[in-house]
Amino acid sequence: MPAIDASRHHGLLDLPALRKRAKRLLKALDDDTRTQLIALGLPGPDYRLADTQWLVAREAGFASWPRLKAHADAVAFAARHPGFAAADEAALQHWRCGNDIEHSLRIAGFHGAFHMFDDPMVMGPVPALPEDDYWQVRTAYVQRVFALDPHDLAQRQARQRAALAQLDGDREMVLWCEADAYDQLFLIRLLASLPRLPRRLELIEIDRVPGVERFIGIGQLAPDLLAWLWPQRRPLGQAAVDLGRQAWAAYTAPDPRAWAALARQRHAPLPLLGAALARQLQELPGVADGLSLTERLSLRILAEQGERPAGRVFAELMGRYEPLPYLGDLMFKVLLRPLIDSARPLLHEGPGDGWAQRPLRLTALGERVLAGQANWLDQQPAERWVGGVRIVAGQAPWQVDGQGQVTQRR
Repeated sequence: MPAIDASRHHGLLDLPALRKRAKRLLKALDDDTRTQLIALGLPGPDYRLADTQWLVAREAGFASWPRLKAHADAVAFAARHPGFAAADEAALQHWRCGNDIEHSLRIAGFHGAFHMFDDPMVMGPVPALPEDDYWQVRTAYVQRVFALDPHDLAQRQARQRAALAQLDGDREMVLWCEADAYDQLFLIRLLASLPRLPRRLELIEIDRVPGVERFIGIGQLAPDLLAWLWPQRRPLGQAAVDLGRQAWAAYTAPDPRAWAALARQRHAPLPLLGAALARQLQELPGVADGLSLTERLSLRILAEQGERPAGRVFAELMGRYEPLPYLGDLMFKVLLRPLIDSARPLLHEGPGDGWAQRPLRLTALGERVLAGQANWLDQQPAERWVGGVRIVAGQAPWQVDGQGQVTQRR
């Protein structure tokens, strides 16, 4: 993979390779390069290495070569001087909504305990129940839709429950989060589980990384980038804990109006929370078509591009269409099955060796629903949940418009 293409995924810039590219562009100086330089305001005709370095920097997502180099130097410095090998770091707990960064954290030199909380709360019932009842509901759902081994699932959830139960005021914790609903729900779930403010509670929270074209998650970043993120952590106080409790209560409630109100606000203690709640709110049925936003975007991809393998639809959704990418491929499969398996389906699934290879295309009904000429809720789709909101087609389900206003369908 070329240096620029690779770095724009994992964020680790290869300065020597980028310098070589700038030199090659200057040496060749073809018509395409001249056109790009002119577009940057460099009319020529005589060009220098600094000019093609500027072009390379722009390709990599930076305003200038000095800014690209400054960022690369900052990452390298952070990797060489992580500053987290002190003795007291052994007591630190790193919390993450998955296991995607534990290996990279250890490579980068982090110490302490690593705790994973990977309950996909963006899917299925997330009701306001006592802990034992809540976990029974979540276990039954996750085991059913993902066909996981019951013993393995029970062990994994037991570890997570035990870690949550041990949270107290003496803990030292750093939470690693992104801007999407999967991560932000993990964040408020953890904050709501705290009996009181811990002795140390810090948050590393990002929604973009310089030089990364399409930032989807911390797990895509090179280990050195995690060391670069470390000094950017910030302390969380009681206001963040209180907000987490309020947001968790709103998300798990059967009535989404409090959730919708929080989604319309910017919250200083957790600045990325409002947008994530607003995005997740769009998983309720849309007023015009009865579709969730994930369903609507998936149908739109097929309407615009024609029949595609399911894996390609997922790649397009995550790469171009989804405003806050949060799904894994298996999660996407689960969310799409009701559109395929319904008595009146919106999608037709062709044969293939695996689900990702099976072609999908819109049915005639799918085209009508996407165009707003029919409503999916009128086709009696299977019951589903978004947070604590249960959606049953014939029972005045909650729905949402494009501005985040929620109403009950009559």
